[in-house]
Amino acid sequence: MSSPRHLDLEATLGELDKAIAKLAEGTAPLDELVSAHERALRLLAEARVSLAELKERADQTARLLTL
Repeated sequence: MSSPRHLDLEATLGELDKAIAKLAEGTAPLDELVSAHERALRLLAEARVSLAELKERADQTARLLTL
């Protein structure tokens, strides 16, 4: 079963994909592109935190399995 953090990460990555797609199109007004860029940066930071937390949990589990 997925943990809430894993589901949060998937949702964050989905939103990040949407923000990047908007930037890649490049057809929106400049203020919308700047907003999409800022959102992408926030989402990337959130994803990095989630990944670090998941990695720590995986490392803890691996350590427990080697005892």
